[in-house]
Amino acid sequence: MSGRPFLLGLTGSIGMGKSTTAAMFAAAGIPVWDADASVHQLYAPGGAAVAPLAAAFPEAVRNGAVSRAALNRLLARDSTALSRLEAIVHPLVAADRAAFIAAHAAAPLLVLDIPLLFETGADALCDATLVVTAPPDVQRARVLARPGLSAAQFALILGRQMPDAEKRARASHVVETLTLDQTRADVLKLIDKLRGDHA
Repeated sequence: MSGRPFLLGLTGSIGMGKSTTAAMFAAAGIPVWDADASVHQLYAPGGAAVAPLAAAFPEAVRNGAVSRAALNRLLARDSTALSRLEAIVHPLVAADRAAFIAAHAAAPLLVLDIPLLFETGADALCDATLVVTAPPDVQRARVLARPGLSAAQFALILGRQMPDAEKRARASHVVETLTLDQTRADVLKLIDKLRGDHA
């Protein structure tokens, strides 16, 4: 390989099995960077996003941490808030991702688990992309089985995400997540292929 890890961007719409698939890569010994977990750390007490967000959105910070619920209420009523939020958070997330890649510089393959991979242009950083998918009825059933998620919230989240068909068209690799065994087999096959192609 060319002295740096091969970067595989992993994405998929809500309810498609992305987190489960990311865990399969981790179980196979592939280091996985999780964009959601990174944001969670940035929002936690002492996180790098707390002070700048407290300055920009005072009502969104409570007890030294960013309240996602308060932030979501703010985003719902202020159409300019999202771009201001992203201007603060995206550079911090990018710095965390760069630190992860640097810390695993000797690894042959890294997975970057990014929900909005194509929407944010983060696919440009990746050597290849993997989209996980499932039929719409399966996706809907999975999402509505989650505690506290309504059909209206599901529709709102879907509206912010690129359509599944478009993601699949842009992806280097696609895995359908109908059963755990099949998904795991497809993940292991892809790891072997990427290791073989880029050894």
